[in-house]
Formats: sequence, C-alpha cells, structure tokens
Amino acid sequence: MRGNHLSGNLPIHLCYLNRIQLLDLSRNNLSRGIPSCLKNLTAMSEQSINSSDTMSRIYWYNNTYYEIYGSSLEGYTLDITWMWKGVEQGFKNPELKLKSIDLSSNHLTGEIPKEVGYLLGLVSLNLSRNNLSGEIPSRIGNLRSLESLDLSRNHISGRIPSSLSEIDYLQKLDLSHNSLSGRIPSGRHFETFEASSFEGNIDLCGEQLNKTCPGDEDQTTAEHQEPPVKGDDSVFYEGLYMSLGIGYFTGFWGLLGPLLLWRPWRIAYIKFLNRLTDYVYVCLL
Repeated sequence: MRGNHLSGNLPIHLCYLNRIQLLDLSRNNLSRGIPSCLKNLTAMSEQSINSSDTMSRIYWYNNTYYEIYGSSLEGYTLDITWMWKGVEQGFKNPELKLKSIDLSSNHLTGEIPKEVGYLLGLVSLNLSRNNLSGEIPSRIGNLRSLESLDLSRNHISGRIPSSLSEIDYLQKLDLSHNSLSGRIPSGRHFETFEASSFEGNIDLCGEQLNKTCPGDEDQTTAEHQEPPVKGDDSVFYEGLYMSLGIGYFTGFWGLLGPLLLWRPWRIAYIKFLNRLTDYVYVCLL
C-alpha cells in the first residue's frame, strides 16, 4: 500500500493481522505514533516459517478458488517489489521468507515502541524519513535475524544502544541525520559500517566518523607514555649520591658518636677547642 495518499494515524486494527509478513505503508501521509501492539504480529515474532502454510494463505485455499472461479491456481507465481537494503528489488515465491516492516517517508511522530523487540523474526525494518523522537529502544538488539535497519532522517536522540552491535546478521545500518550523541558502540562487525551510516549526528563520535570522543586524548596519552629509560649516566649519579650519603652518615656518627657516648673523649675535645680558641685570639691581637 505504499506510494498512495493515505492519511491519518496507524489504526490498532493493523495488529490483528497476526499472519502478515510484509507490511509496506511507506510514502504516504500517515501521522501520529506507531502503535505498541506490534508485538501481536505473530508471524513476525516467529523465526521460522511454514512455507506451504504461507502460500495457502496468500493464494487463498485452492479448492475454494476453484469452486468460485472454476479454475485452479496451480502454477501461479506471486511477484512482489520491495525496498530491500535501500534498493528496490523483485521477489518471487521461493523468497517469501522475507519478514519486513516499511513505514518510511511518512509523518509519524512519537517514540519507537519498545514492543518492536518482540518481532524476533523481523529481517528488515525501515522507519526512515519521519518525525520520530526519543531514544532507540535497547530491546531492538533482540532482533537477531535483522539484516537491514534504517532509522535515518528522524529526530532520534540519546546514545546508540550497545545491543545493536550484537546482531550478527546486520548488513545495512543507517542512523544518519538524527540527534544521536555519545560514542558509537564497538565490537563484532560494527566497525565495518561506513561514516555515511552515522553522519548528520553532531554529538556522535567514534572511529567510524574519525572523530575522537571526550576523554580519548587523555587516555591515548596515558597509554602511549613510556616510563623514562635509565641510561648509564643516571645509574652513575644514582650510585654517587648513594655513596655520598652513606659516607656522610658514617663520618658524622663516627666523629660525634664517641664524643656523645664516651666522656673522656668529650672532655679532651672540649679542651682542644678551648686551646684552639685561645690560639686564634692571640694571633688576631
């Protein structure tokens, strides 16, 4: 239902479509918020699909169709066109395991509902080009089957949850042109995403943007600062000072020790100082 002139809000009745696998309402004029009842989309919560059951639901029951129209659907092929990882591609019956939600290019507001974290089988999620705000829910890291995530050109703020870096199959990520801040998470394959995935976020920093985060310079300086190497001169002077200290200590106590502790030496030393003083006095006269 993309590319129409649909307006108004997303009705909660959409959540009754518990067997739907592909929901495309992009390029319309839809407004207000995304309903939190998305967790009721049971088919998107399952990580495996019964292909035969899916085919029967898409084509309706063949017997019923035959009774009404007098012809069989055997050999019929379903072709769909879908925006997949930023490129419009065609899909046929064998590829109906694709589970995707595309609500891009509307006027949706509010936060991304945390209930989106229940859609464990979701392979693609595109909420770009809206007016969404708030933070990226950390539960989005539960979507381990996710291969494509596009939240670009919104007003999303806060930090990028580290749980995103734990999605092994994530191949396309676009968080550009938002109000995200802080350090871009690291780990696993998160460093492989280019700067274009994060550009347009003034307060975002990290290796992908070639932009240092506050405190990185001090940490880098501390890591690269090496302790001074002691050369031959420093070792020599260290030994010299140690020797002088030991010599001074030994000489000082070697002289004063006996004078303080042995009375005859102390008396002799005092008499010597008196004679020396008299001699100097006579010479000066």
